[in-house]
Amino acid sequence: MSEYINNTNKRKEQIKGLLKQIHAGAKPESLKGEFENILRETNAAEITDIEQMLIEEGLPSEEIQNLCDVHVLLFKDTLDEASTPETMPGHPVRYYTLENQAIRSRLEALNTIIKNLENSPSADKLQVLKQLVQTITSFEKHYARKENILFPYLEKKGFGGPSTVMWGIHDKIRAGWKQTLQRLNESDNPADAISQTKEIITSFSEQMQDMIYKEEKILFPAAIERLTPAEWQAIAQQETEIGYSFIQPENAPVQVEIPETHNKADRIVEGQFPLDTGVLSLQQINMMIKALPVDITFVDENDEVRFFSLTKDRVFQRSPAIIGRKVQNCHPPQSVDKVQRILEDFKSGKRDEAEFWIQMGEKFVVISYYALRDEKGTYRGTVEVSLDAAHYRGLQGERRLLDD
Repeated sequence: MSEYINNTNKRKEQIKGLLKQIHAGAKPESLKGEFENILRETNAAEITDIEQMLIEEGLPSEEIQNLCDVHVLLFKDTLDEASTPETMPGHPVRYYTLENQAIRSRLEALNTIIKNLENSPSADKLQVLKQLVQTITSFEKHYARKENILFPYLEKKGFGGPSTVMWGIHDKIRAGWKQTLQRLNESDNPADAISQTKEIITSFSEQMQDMIYKEEKILFPAAIERLTPAEWQAIAQQETEIGYSFIQPENAPVQVEIPETHNKADRIVEGQFPLDTGVLSLQQINMMIKALPVDITFVDENDEVRFFSLTKDRVFQRSPAIIGRKVQNCHPPQSVDKVQRILEDFKSGKRDEAEFWIQMGEKFVVISYYALRDEKGTYRGTVEVSLDAAHYRGLQGERRLLDD
């Protein structure tokens, strides 16, 4: 056993050295022959482990992304020999694989439309191209499930490589399709539209095909090796909120027997409160509410004020004296009828929210009311959220980086 571990570690170190040589400028093809025997013995799990080791050693994520295609080139023969994992109906990997099949077929159709449009430009063919590009952008849900559900589970296993490498590539692909769709929509001339977008479409179609290969030959086998049946079930149960790309899920997510010992690490300790999507202490809840740039007031089912937030810059003044006071008594006489109508509509189920906005000097105040209902649908109170939106009304364009 120790000899096997030592041999595996030796291969990992040798391949790490190979990748570092490529990073320094060596030609991948010239090194592939030198390490042919090592590559033949290397599986997908070891490839992902090596990538993780490089990340942990401090190689910038951008460099890992640039090396990702080189990894596939070097290991393609080995990866091609690996079979795509067999998955049961309802398993998350099965859905990912079905989506990939749908993406492939649409990219092939896209290539055909481009050729037809080049050979014989027409407004009808341009419209078909626009519609197909728009349809392909549905891949976003496929990537979003990876980023927001699968990656977090892998990170808990100490495997953060996919988050670092693949997420960056996802964003490049997203940007490419967004740019393509924008250019197509700006042009009604078929010949001009295809000349301006063909290179972009071809480039990002290839990147999507490469991503499919990396998923099926590297990511999914590595995930299946690391995650337990109970974790796959938890992933499946969360996926429906984000949704799927191009496919309809089967009848039910995969069902597995969860051992009694599962989630021992997640058991609640004293002073913590289990919420729908996490566990927080009272101090954390209080700090979080105070940090939000909004006023929050909670009124219970008896119309009594039970809570208000102590934010730094308040929109409306509140004092502890109002706790336990009827909410109708907290408003001036001329607005009590509006408050009463909202509460009556919430209690009857006629509405679940109401929104108003007013100008208060330089402040543009948005006031929103939301009915709170328990799991049986019974009215349990109202939350009021007030926000000075003047700053947000003036925003234009985009800001993706922090100011220094």
